[in-house]
Parts: sequence; structure tokens; C-alpha cells
Amino acid sequence: MTESAGTLTRADLAETMHRRMGLSRAESLELVGSLLTHMCEALSKGENVKVSGFGSFILRDKAERIGRNPKTGVEVPITSRRVLTFRASQLLKQRIGAAS
Repeated sequence: MTESAGTLTRADLAETMHRRMGLSRAESLELVGSLLTHMCEALSKGENVKVSGFGSFILRDKAERIGRNPKTGVEVPITSRRVLTFRASQLLKQRIGAAS
């Protein structure tokens, strides 16, 4: 991974593919972009995305509810919405746990 202040970027992924797989930098960046675009399109269609050994991106529909402004205490309605959550695989959890 290259130096990016603790954040893995699209460019970092492409650079790793360039070094490890021998693809050109342009091909690597195009492949990473294509993969991310495909994942975004699937999510926008309402499909969940599972990456084996990494985790799952799961769409959840949240119902309308009443919330409270923490400063004033006034109740306000929170509209229903769709949210994206990530659930790490067991393998990823083990790797993260071993790293700390």
C-alpha cells in the first residue's frame, strides 16, 4: 500500500494490481473503476453485494420513526429511508483481530 494518510484509495488498489499482476497502470485503474461501478450498479438495483472472504454490503429499509433533537428535546419525524450497511466476514474479523 502506498502512503495515503491511513486510507486505502482507488489509486492504491490500482497500483497494487499493477505491481502484482503486471497490468499497466491505466488497465489497473480501469479494472478497479469497473469493479466499483459494477458493485454500485448492483446496489442501486436493490441487490446486496457479497465479496467472499471480505464481507457483505447489505441494503436495509428503515421505517419512519420519531426522533428527538438532542439539544432541544423536540420530537421530529425521521422519514423512511434505505441505508447501506457492511458486515465483515469471519475471515476479515479474524485478520483484523490478529493485527491489533
